[in-house]
Amino acid sequence: MKLELNIKDKATWLSKEKPFIIAGPCSVESPEQVLATAKALAVNAKISALRGGIWKPRTRPNSFEGMGEEALPWLKEAGKAVGLPVATEVAKAEHVEACLKNDIDILWIGARTTVNPFSVQEIADALKGVDMPVFVKNPITPDLNLWLGALERINAAGIQQLGAIHRGFSSFDKTSYRNAPMWELPIELKLMCPNLPILCDPSHIAGNIDLLFGVMQKAMDMEMDGLMVESHIDPSVAMSDAEQQIDPSAFEEMINNLHFRTTASSNQEFKANLEQLRTVIDEIDEELIRKLALRMGVIGKIGDYKKQNDVTILQIERWEQIVKNRTMLAGESGLSNEFIKKLLELIHQESIRIQTEVMNK
Repeated sequence: MKLELNIKDKATWLSKEKPFIIAGPCSVESPEQVLATAKALAVNAKISALRGGIWKPRTRPNSFEGMGEEALPWLKEAGKAVGLPVATEVAKAEHVEACLKNDIDILWIGARTTVNPFSVQEIADALKGVDMPVFVKNPITPDLNLWLGALERINAAGIQQLGAIHRGFSSFDKTSYRNAPMWELPIELKLMCPNLPILCDPSHIAGNIDLLFGVMQKAMDMEMDGLMVESHIDPSVAMSDAEQQIDPSAFEEMINNLHFRTTASSNQEFKANLEQLRTVIDEIDEELIRKLALRMGVIGKIGDYKKQNDVTILQIERWEQIVKNRTMLAGESGLSNEFIKKLLELIHQESIRIQTEVMNK
């Protein structure tokens, strides 16, 4: 399903020839700090805008919650000094009004706000009559509808310079990332809104600078339109999220080492070989679907047999045996444990659904 958004062509307000890169400190801490960071970042010609947090929503009280409205002129002046537009996060109408009063160029709505339709609508109402670049980060939870709803609310307010930011999702699974990337969700958003620009926030996905470059490269390989990265002139003294902020010189090195790929090639040999391999993939997929349909047919017969003998649907020992055996087989075949476990979970869910339907007829 396509989502119709009334937005401007991204080529008219985002960079045409390079990724749109927003960089700057997690929090604007002082005029000196944000200016020094801006000057160091501006050495890299690839930077498109300067970011800086003014209001910081913290999980627990008594943490640093930003300098507030007084820091808006500091951010604006730093941007002017290096000739860059400036961007900050807003979470309520008063934030929007203060940003408009201080000529802030770009706004974004954070993940904690996106999850609340009341807050998003309040921001949308404050933006009526204004058309400026506004980005909406994905909600904390992996809920595509919440993300879409927030985009629709902002768009309905008249914002046509609209974009999304993928910053990862909270997950109970233990991973090396601060927030699970779940790349399938921004891909789904791209399919539903092909004209919507999507940036990636690798700082919040990675949670530390060791993983930052890998996420940045992955975002570019996923055809993201740009990046939002947290950079501090001296991360060791940062007042918020110090571990995920990178100093400007290291960030410049990462940007210069990124490999920017194109979506197509004029190489005829490449096109022919790619088409041949895609034909093989199509044939394999057709066979996979036929095999899955055959498997589900057997599942239905098992459901019938269980019903006749008053046996429960879930057989936990059998399920544990399947996971163990299939995971071992997958490892021998060069497939990752994570992939095969996800696949097995989907198959198991469908198997339970079919057996439930059979047994309750």
